[in-house]
Amino acid sequence: MQFTFTEEQEEFRSVLRRFLEEKSPPTAVRKLMETETGWDRATFRELNQQLGLSAVHIPEAYGGQGFSFVELGIVLEEMGRSLLCSPYFASTVLAATAIMNAGSEAQKKELLPGIADAETIATLAFTEPNGLWDADGVTVTATPAGGGTFKLDGVKSFVLDGHSADLIVVLARRPGSSGTDGLSFFTVAGDAAGLTRRALKVMDPTRKQALLTFQGVEASLLGEEGSAAGPFAKTMVQAAACLANEMVGGAERLRLSALEYATMRVQFGRSIASFQTMKHKQADMLLDVELAKSAAYYAAQAAADDDAELAAVASLAKAAASEAYMQTAISTIQIHGGIGFTWDNDTHLWFKRAKSSEVFLGGPAWHREQMMRAWNV
Repeated sequence: MQFTFTEEQEEFRSVLRRFLEEKSPPTAVRKLMETETGWDRATFRELNQQLGLSAVHIPEAYGGQGFSFVELGIVLEEMGRSLLCSPYFASTVLAATAIMNAGSEAQKKELLPGIADAETIATLAFTEPNGLWDADGVTVTATPAGGGTFKLDGVKSFVLDGHSADLIVVLARRPGSSGTDGLSFFTVAGDAAGLTRRALKVMDPTRKQALLTFQGVEASLLGEEGSAAGPFAKTMVQAAACLANEMVGGAERLRLSALEYATMRVQFGRSIASFQTMKHKQADMLLDVELAKSAAYYAAQAAADDDAELAAVASLAKAAASEAYMQTAISTIQIHGGIGFTWDNDTHLWFKRAKSSEVFLGGPAWHREQMMRAWNV
């Protein structure tokens, strides 16, 4: 495995960081998170026109740049650092990856170019009100309607950017099936007849979620009928590795802001950074974030190599990043003191993202269980 970034990758990170610092300062984050969609289409298109970020890990044959999950991890880490309000995770990480894993050659050529150039905003609807993150939680049914089409009935919840997506990739099952049997992926237009979309009230307004109700909604089959269990499991593992990289970017941003504040804040005629207890806390934060980074980078490389141990490694990275991000957010608020709890301080924006990311795609305990199962421990 490659354990260091290349010079080209570091330059890519540097360019991306400068761009995001300009386009996504806290003032822009606060403005966008108050809007209904939670992101600005013009800004998102500009992001892709200048840097081609939505195309990073999509193969060149489908209009992408053909890079790997390592480069995608770099993008996500920097987006997590700047708390960019965009449909990137929903469209590029979840939907595009699911299409690449499950779609036929013709379907990939039809669907992926639009996502790659950001003309099509897509999302993946797989979770339901039961809150389960695996195939056992799927109850939405797909009934053949003739002519190669299907009718979807049921409810999907916690769908990232589901209220504003142009294309929705839906995981549904054959009536009467259960578990991993009878699962299929389908594509549905965002404005399809019979589809009701409602934005959910969320704790983290920088990442919008929606409740989708399907009532006889016409859908097109993606891939082969009844064979989505494997592609879905692979997509979830890859997404967990990607989320871990995004989370360590946010954790690093918090750690540095805590260090900057401690250096600036004076008590008893001394910078509080000079106090021994503060040095201990800063050292603990650095250790937590660096260890989580190592796990996240390892998972990104494993995803790029399609490593046999990816499932275990991705769960390890997600669990480590979740705990490091959350603990760093808590420590940062404590270091800021009373001001850290106020609306005027930006720390709480990352704190809320830390909490929402901790539970998204499964919490630390769930992922540790998945890791143990993957390693047959």
